[in-house]
Amino acid sequence: MKMKRLNKQSGFTLIEVMVVIVILGVLAALVVPNVMGKVDSSKIKTTEITLNSVAKELDAFKMDNNRYPNSQDGGLEALVTQPANAKNYPIGGYLKKYPKDSWDNDLQYVNPGSDGRPYDLYSLGADGKEGGEGTDADIYYKY
Repeated sequence: MKMKRLNKQSGFTLIEVMVVIVILGVLAALVVPNVMGKVDSSKIKTTEITLNSVAKELDAFKMDNNRYPNSQDGGLEALVTQPANAKNYPIGGYLKKYPKDSWDNDLQYVNPGSDGRPYDLYSLGADGKEGGEGTDADIYYKY
């Protein structure tokens, strides 16, 4: 009994490889824009949550010291490091580090605020500049 040796090569043809590449390209074209849009909206939402958290710590500072931090206190730095004129201050401060938005930009704080508010607390958005649209738009803490 003789065994015949097959000399066939196995593998994919060029057409099969091209079809797979086209399918992957179509899937990427459909999925990537949806994922990228979710990343932007999640960064905005995360920044809004950060603003709310910092506002709660500002309220705690006011409860302890009968006022919100001002520029003499270093603004938001007063939540990290005790100002000289803050009599009631918790050990370890209100925050562990200076608050930043989702794009790693410092949050902005102005005391007194506009329109009769005690303060304005906001992020400058993705571009780190005032104004803008979309992800570059400023995000304000909503009272």
